[in-house]
Amino acid sequence: MNFKPVLVAIAAVTAFTACQPGGHSPAKLTSNIDSTSYALGVVIGDMEKQRIEMTPGTKALDMDILLSAVAEKIKGEETQISAEDARQVIQTYFAKAGETEAAENLKKGEDFLAANKEKAGITTTESGLQYEVLVEGTGPKPTLDDKVKCHYTGTLIDGKVFDSSVERGEPATFPVKGVIKGWTEALQLMPVGSKWKLYVPAELAYGERGAGQDIAPNSALIFEVELLDIEK
Repeated sequence: MNFKPVLVAIAAVTAFTACQPGGHSPAKLTSNIDSTSYALGVVIGDMEKQRIEMTPGTKALDMDILLSAVAEKIKGEETQISAEDARQVIQTYFAKAGETEAAENLKKGEDFLAANKEKAGITTTESGLQYEVLVEGTGPKPTLDDKVKCHYTGTLIDGKVFDSSVERGEPATFPVKGVIKGWTEALQLMPVGSKWKLYVPAELAYGERGAGQDIAPNSALIFEVELLDIEK
């Protein structure tokens, strides 16, 4: 796990303590310095909120203890854990939290796909990719070296949309071999004009690394894909 973003996320947690149960009383803004100080906190909080929310294990932290340590360090007081040891504690905790989240996501995906494969109309390939034919096209099938034009909507297994060319109102064009493994496999099976629903295991999607703010490590994904054209 990359250590520096974790430290940034931990530091930024302090911006949200006013929103936590048992947090500090609302700040009194009686001067320009007060207002500027508060405004800076708002901006930092706004920038870091998503980073904090997507860092596994952060929500379980005790805000009062965290703030106490920050205050002690800033004031130059003696801390119960040295700065050097603190870095090791943080690294160990967040590495474990990340591993736990990844394992939980993998299990959720496996359970979902195991149940899904039993449904009518679902085909499972040797790789574990599952697909459902919504519309069967009559055009040619792309090869690995082709570029294709598609409309698509990607969701997590809980239904949350994380990307959609349909919502943007513009199809996407990309190489068949330039996408996740599940897409590369499916596109070569689809005749132009087809619309399929793909159920992609984590290992055929973004695996342990995840992607962006919404796709956590080891997430199984669902896509509705319409193959519009092949661009030679």
